[in-house]
Amino acid sequence: MVNSVARDELGSAPLARVKRLVTAYVLVALGTLVALAVLAVAAPHLATDEAWGHAVIVAVFAIVLPVRTRAALKGSPSGLRALTIIGCVLLVVNLVEAALPGAFPAWMRVEMLVIAAMMLTLAILSIRVRRNSRPVANDQASDPQ
Repeated sequence: MVNSVARDELGSAPLARVKRLVTAYVLVALGTLVALAVLAVAAPHLATDEAWGHAVIVAVFAIVLPVRTRAALKGSPSGLRALTIIGCVLLVVNLVEAALPGAFPAWMRVEMLVIAAMMLTLAILSIRVRRNSRPVANDQASDPQ
């Protein structure tokens, strides 16, 4: 019982930050779609097909991340693992896309860098939670009795 209390105390603050971060990510994703819709009418050269493709992928993860966050908040190791993996993948993909010359409008490159920073933070927080909760799980899993 003491171990579960200690694990909850270690994981609750970072997981609360993860929840806020995922909420911010959802807002950025929705804001990107709204911005593209407005730009498609006002300045079509800033709402390219590539930008729409990126925005749709960002929106898909805006659905997946809150679901996995809820699972992690309920104590699911697979939910926490999914947050770590998604955060790392989105970090790398957004950095690579932002670096592609001429592929995206400048405003979207800024959005990609913001998302990359958010995903770096998400990955760090979820790794911290996993590291703090791992010894309890490993002691129970490695016990042959």
